[in-house]
Amino acid sequence: MNPPKTDARRRHDPEIRGFASDNYAGAHPEVLAALALVNGGHQIAYGEDDYTGHLQQVIRGHFGASAEAFPVFNGTGANVTALQALTDRWGAVICAESAHINVDEGGAPERMGGLKLLTVPTPDGKLTPELIDRQAYGWDDEHRAMPQVVSITQNTELGTVYTPDEVRAICEHAHAHGMKVHLDGARIANAAASLDVPMRAFTNAVGVDVLSFGGTKNGALFGEAVVVLNRDAVSHMKHLRKLSMQLASKMRFVSVQLEALLAKDLWLRNARHANEMAQRLAEGVRAVHGVEILHPVQANAVFARLPHDVSERLQKRYRFYFWDEAAGDVRWMCAFDTTEDDVDGFVAALKEEMAR
Repeated sequence: MNPPKTDARRRHDPEIRGFASDNYAGAHPEVLAALALVNGGHQIAYGEDDYTGHLQQVIRGHFGASAEAFPVFNGTGANVTALQALTDRWGAVICAESAHINVDEGGAPERMGGLKLLTVPTPDGKLTPELIDRQAYGWDDEHRAMPQVVSITQNTELGTVYTPDEVRAICEHAHAHGMKVHLDGARIANAAASLDVPMRAFTNAVGVDVLSFGGTKNGALFGEAVVVLNRDAVSHMKHLRKLSMQLASKMRFVSVQLEALLAKDLWLRNARHANEMAQRLAEGVRAVHGVEILHPVQANAVFARLPHDVSERLQKRYRFYFWDEAAGDVRWMCAFDTTEDDVDGFVAALKEEMAR
């Protein structure tokens, strides 16, 4: 059978990669192969397909027998849906000031989810019980949104990683105050690879109630999942997913991508490689006089400070973003498809621009 003809044509150079975001990367070939495998024929819509059913088994292999996955379209949708399921209409969520739900989701948790974010400044993106206590008060004060959830990100938006013991301490502290714990796992695979532990070691095993599981940054074409770890902590997830416009009709195409990542070790291979490339990048950058690395490089991100004009010139050669433009802080991200040549070429370009 001849392949179908198409008028589409490649409009980019697939050999060009930058350091702006792991979202810039394409889909892993094994994920694309899985998508082709499930195409053709008819499957029941809205999650009653065979692939979404099998995904539940795969998820439970990672997160325990009571875990239940609700595939969604994107990370913001996963977070908003999960946080709605954990809060009342008068509820609030304690999070780091740098949290994605606070900085990079366009106000969606508050505007679409109808909840209040109570933020806490952190030096490294990580909450602690002591930092949580800055906002954990006033449960009986009708003039204040009620703290009901603590949301942490693993790994954090600053590239740092919580240890299982640190997450356990947060969960125990939150639960003691009657609060629940949500983990934004957009890069959960990178955290597990960095810690060299199973994902369950810092999620269900230590008390996390609900997880936003990230697939896109780890090699999926699109798609994440809300993973309910403690069923007593949430209610009406199915209805909330629909209400939040995150119910895919052809859900098999989301579910099979997560299965392709999780059924064996693709998720871990991709994450380990991205982390290794970030370590290689950090090692090269440390040798460049005048460039300062700002945070421990524990996953696939490198945060650095360098002269503003150098960054602007370097951006013409490689894509990346300012993190704090006024301070000269930048973020460099590595992905599953970042190569050693990409890293070495970038470091060489950085040295050239710093020497000018």
